[in-house]
Amino acid sequence: MVNHSREKYPSLVSENGKTALSEEAISIMNEKLPGIISQTDILILRKSAMDLLALIYKTPSSVSHPVTPGRLISREVVIAELNQVAASRTAERAAYYAKRLYRSLNHKRTGRVNDIDLSRWKEYDDIITDSLWIEKGRDRSSGHSAWYWGNFIPMIPRQMMQRYTKRGEWVLDPFMGSGTTLIESRRLGRNAIGVDLNPETVTRATEIVGATENPFQVSTKSYAGNSLAIDYHAIMKENDIGNFQLVILHPPYQDIIRFSESPDDLSNIEDTGTFIGKIGELSEKMHGVLQKGRYLVMVIGDKYSKGVHIPLGFYCMNEIMQRGFLLRSMVVKNFDTTKGKRSSEQLWRYRALSGGFYVFKHEYIFIFSRE
Repeated sequence: MVNHSREKYPSLVSENGKTALSEEAISIMNEKLPGIISQTDILILRKSAMDLLALIYKTPSSVSHPVTPGRLISREVVIAELNQVAASRTAERAAYYAKRLYRSLNHKRTGRVNDIDLSRWKEYDDIITDSLWIEKGRDRSSGHSAWYWGNFIPMIPRQMMQRYTKRGEWVLDPFMGSGTTLIESRRLGRNAIGVDLNPETVTRATEIVGATENPFQVSTKSYAGNSLAIDYHAIMKENDIGNFQLVILHPPYQDIIRFSESPDDLSNIEDTGTFIGKIGELSEKMHGVLQKGRYLVMVIGDKYSKGVHIPLGFYCMNEIMQRGFLLRSMVVKNFDTTKGKRSSEQLWRYRALSGGFYVFKHEYIFIFSRE
């Protein structure tokens, strides 16, 4: 039999917003489920499941001791699983569901590149697996704000880190901007390095990131420099990093928004071919610091130039694929309210009608792995 004392589960609100199962309820489950699993009479089996449900409902849903960082067992999911056992038509099917529930409480099964417990996969409804993301507005929680023109929504680094890293691993963001990736890395227990060309942006972002809660005591550091020229290996040596496990690229979308007057700024490149070449050069550098088999994510959109649609995202996607990366997936993200179009939606609609084009509301998230 399984040792039920392998981990303590405080009954609190878990990180995915569900109510956590109490230790008392877990103890009752582990005591009663083996008897249900071994039962062959469907009527007795159903009654046993309903009795267990009644006991779970009677147990408290919260306790007073402090929150332990991490994902806790969801009370809602467990209750739904027990209802599935009670509603089964055959003893074999009911026993199967009961055994699956018992294993989910006592056996952890994680993947190679993340901490997702596949034995409890139903609890992860906060993690998106669809390729179309529709977002109504930005996260305005602590640390996140719209002070930086061109920042990206926190859900992107949050989702990518949950899917492609484990707690304690290292994330690199060569276009850190307002520090969105570093803020989310602290909240999720990932170490992170951020690089940005503008020293003033780095200074302000560092202050905001430093004021963000850090429950896992991870390291987050920011560096001012050109992402194409900075010595990443020196940074890795300074921070005792063997390799990065995830790289998140959110470069300028060529010259749509000018971020500075610096000749090193990618947003000052007017020629699309030159811009794509720079993205290729950067991806080669990322190939040298990213652990083999791990993931690089690029967030980018397309552009219009002289009335012609420039598929910038797909050009950059193809360029990265020529530099030792495999395309694993592609997400289309729709963001209804943007800083640039917030007060001029009707003007953009008029321009679209008169110019024969469609207003951009989407971006691409390309997910690559290093060969």
